[in-house]
Amino acid sequence: MKSNKLLIGTLAFSFAASTALFATNGDTMIGVGAKTRAMGGAGIAFSHGAESTLVNPALITHVQDTEISFGGTIFMPTVKTDITMMGNTNSATSDADISMIPAVALASQVRDNLFIGAGMWGTAGMGTDFRGKTGLFDMETTLQLMEFAVPVAYKMGGLSIGIAPIIQYGSLDISYILPPFMGGTRIGDGQHQDFGFGVNLGATYDFGNGITVGAMYKSKIKMDYGNALTTAAAPFGIPVGKHLDQPAEFGVGLGWRSGPHGIAIDWKRIQWGNAAGYKQFGWKNQNVFAVGYQYDAGDWALRVGYNHGKMPITLSNGTNPAQDMFNLLGFPATVENHITAGGSYVFNKNFSADFTVAYALEKKTSADISGMFGPGAEIKNKHHQLGLSIQLNYKF
Repeated sequence: MKSNKLLIGTLAFSFAASTALFATNGDTMIGVGAKTRAMGGAGIAFSHGAESTLVNPALITHVQDTEISFGGTIFMPTVKTDITMMGNTNSATSDADISMIPAVALASQVRDNLFIGAGMWGTAGMGTDFRGKTGLFDMETTLQLMEFAVPVAYKMGGLSIGIAPIIQYGSLDISYILPPFMGGTRIGDGQHQDFGFGVNLGATYDFGNGITVGAMYKSKIKMDYGNALTTAAAPFGIPVGKHLDQPAEFGVGLGWRSGPHGIAIDWKRIQWGNAAGYKQFGWKNQNVFAVGYQYDAGDWALRVGYNHGKMPITLSNGTNPAQDMFNLLGFPATVENHITAGGSYVFNKNFSADFTVAYALEKKTSADISGMFGPGAEIKNKHHQLGLSIQLNYKF
């Protein structure tokens, strides 16, 4: 009976779709489930039911019977960029200012100690749209990433272990127009797509006194986007190949519950500096810290959180102006601090709903590009983000 329920829930995934994404810790979302996002992205050792499929596969061992969660995030980044070149300053705000990001997860207890799930979610992406703004190269970039996974977890006393094979879909498109003094031609090789494969491993240990510790590892996923990167980088001499690999991640977490109170604390490291493509564009490895608090009154719950990850982009201080221009104009993954809040309401024993508001504080960034575009040339941007998430949960 449970296997039939699992199949029915999995078929529902076919109705979800993703548009262009724009994310926070580098190009990766701080969290892709509504409860996790409300707690600043912390969730390596703090279970949120089926949603935990998206964070640490070992945590689905907290699900009883079968649970499905489905929803999404309306993501609204604001990127304002100024470029000063040859004595003129051009300013514009990116038109890539809203995205819909799906998240669907299912988990089921199939035996006393064996649990299985399924998930499909938008995990990461970047993009700006300055079409029609000639002073900003008419730049348009889009990176979209979606992952599909089937986690399996086993529980032995307080220890839970989980594994989730991953299939990742990716799409990349970069297009811009060179300024007149560089030929004025349009550069771009069109949209390129690829599928990659990886695995997410997780473990937790419940000490039985309200304290849980957890650890996770997500492998690097190789992605080949044909000539999308090489064509875009060629006019500026940036040495990059066909790959833009999604980096490996690993982290540890601590969860504590006492009555209605709960606290989650996570540390995670994202290996941008070891991933092809990001490495060539000067990205460095990133430490991410997240903390969240939950008050669960039974029929309702409130959550708040904070997330910090120093931007992975390394600015060259004028020694590599082309790289700095590409990063800040086309892929400005610069925000560092996020504050989050949300809550849940339980309608009955089967049905509940979650909501979250996440705000990335404005970050101002600038780079000297005079080495390529003449004395006084500079690029500046201001970047902040707002995300609204809603999620529905059903237990049966």
